[in-house]
Amino acid sequence: MRRIEIPKKTLVENFIETVDKINKEKHILRKKNKKYEGISTKQFRKDVISAALGLKQIGIKVGDRVNIMAETSYEWLVSDLAILSVGAVTVPIYPTLPAEQALYIMNDSESKAMFFSTKAQWEKIRSVREEIKNIKHFITFQEKSPAEEVLTLEGLKEIGSELPEEDYYEMIKVVDSDDLATIIYTSGTTGVPKGAMLTHFNIFSNVYTVLQILDINEKDTVFSFLPLSHVLERMVTQVYVRAGATIAYAESIEKVAKNIPEVRPTLMVSVPRLFERIYSRVVDKALAGPPLKRKIFQWALRVGEKKVKADVKRKKYSYKYNFQYALANKLVFSKIKHALGGRFRFFVSGGAALPKKVGEFFAMIGAPIMEGYGLTETSPVIAVNTFDDFKVGTVGKPLPNVEVKIAEDGEILSRGPHIMKGYYKKEEETKEVFTEDGWFKTGDIGFIDEDGFLVITDRKKAIIVTLGGKNVAPQPIENRIKQSPYINNVVVIGNERKYLSALIIPDFDKMEDVSSKIGKKIEDKDTFVKDKEVEKFFLREVKRMVPDLADFEVIKRVALLKEDFSIEGGELTPTLKVKRTFVEKKYKKIIDSLY
Repeated sequence: MRRIEIPKKTLVENFIETVDKINKEKHILRKKNKKYEGISTKQFRKDVISAALGLKQIGIKVGDRVNIMAETSYEWLVSDLAILSVGAVTVPIYPTLPAEQALYIMNDSESKAMFFSTKAQWEKIRSVREEIKNIKHFITFQEKSPAEEVLTLEGLKEIGSELPEEDYYEMIKVVDSDDLATIIYTSGTTGVPKGAMLTHFNIFSNVYTVLQILDINEKDTVFSFLPLSHVLERMVTQVYVRAGATIAYAESIEKVAKNIPEVRPTLMVSVPRLFERIYSRVVDKALAGPPLKRKIFQWALRVGEKKVKADVKRKKYSYKYNFQYALANKLVFSKIKHALGGRFRFFVSGGAALPKKVGEFFAMIGAPIMEGYGLTETSPVIAVNTFDDFKVGTVGKPLPNVEVKIAEDGEILSRGPHIMKGYYKKEEETKEVFTEDGWFKTGDIGFIDEDGFLVITDRKKAIIVTLGGKNVAPQPIENRIKQSPYINNVVVIGNERKYLSALIIPDFDKMEDVSSKIGKKIEDKDTFVKDKEVEKFFLREVKRMVPDLADFEVIKRVALLKEDFSIEGGELTPTLKVKRTFVEKKYKKIIDSLY
């Protein structure tokens, strides 16, 4: 394990030290009136201080819990830093959660106040208003209040402006690095959500060590669109704050593709799904072009693949190869990078496994994806790839000061300053996730390779045990199947069954191509997904993507679904992970028909 000295700081100190030494005209970028406008460091600093003093004025005290139920935005960041400055605890709620699930978090956390964004979020709150137990103050990000009892964020800042700035500096002195900073409720793929308690130092230790191994600085413009309710975007935002980078916020998740060329960021953190979509679009467009362009593209990929392999082995290139890659870059890779804004230095990916082919592709074009790994309970990063230690197909080496070991059953264990205090009001559940000697049990299966890189195989609870007693890790199989241009999503089934099968969601944008291959017209989705010839085509496609499996890993049957998984449908968590247990219950009749 690598060790470095980590200063004992709070996230409030992380903020105030940066804004006191940096002065940028455009520290924050956000879309307003159809164009991106800049918010200066001076304004950013003033907004946080005023909002924090406003919270003090309305009676929020040290240790009080405060909810934020809103989409990722500048206002989210200001509200979070204001809550922490008072010594209170931020409890985020995903804005996509239905009212009943949001209510559970409000009441379980015993929150005293709530920030929210839109009128739609207020309607959600109103629908359960009589059941909310402790919240006395509601604060909206909207310019106008939707109800008399709701204060606007601007109104809160005005209340805070009545106090002198010196009061803010006196107030933050009482906040300690070991104090609770946030309670983040886990996605709940297997049951009732649990609130992971993270201290200021838990998160700051991650912030500080990430900046030791990844070059992020004042010159960077970072693009933020993942939910700030999720620990990954929340932590990396603190990284951006400490680095003094310019933070540009997406208008919405739906407008990410439009906003990226407008902002022209230098780095971005995302989940694998976005990278998969970019990769698929680029490949589809290239293969649909004229024969000469197709040949040039395929040649460039072969040259790029050699570069990626050589980079991993740290081999020197010959003059001939350098010339080939320079030509491939000029003809193909530079154009792809230009379409992404032209300034990306690297990406970071987390939240789920990144398909190896996708990782190789981005490395080829000169915008490598630094795949990492972690959990809510680990603040979140355990390991990440860097420019110095980079290996596609792995999640990198453990962070400095982070210990990792593999248990006898293959489970990944971790120990260090990044590990949570425990689950809020759940002592038994907390005991269950720690070994007797204090190692946190991640619930993931993996191994450390010969070069010291961590490789994730699957979730421990996701492992399929067939009727014949064979153990199958579904995620690696699913990731390879999803590389098919015709498959949008897939879940492998087979626990306590004779053989494996799969639920497949076709990519309906490419269905015309499929229909021409098998001679079937798409009259409607219902008829199409039930057609036996269509099923046979997708079974062949599955076998094409995974031709080298052991006999017990082979998928024998497939069923097609006409609608993709969604948060609203209950199949996905707010972090877009598949709830396997829920999927198996929801589609039980279809699954049973496969056996």
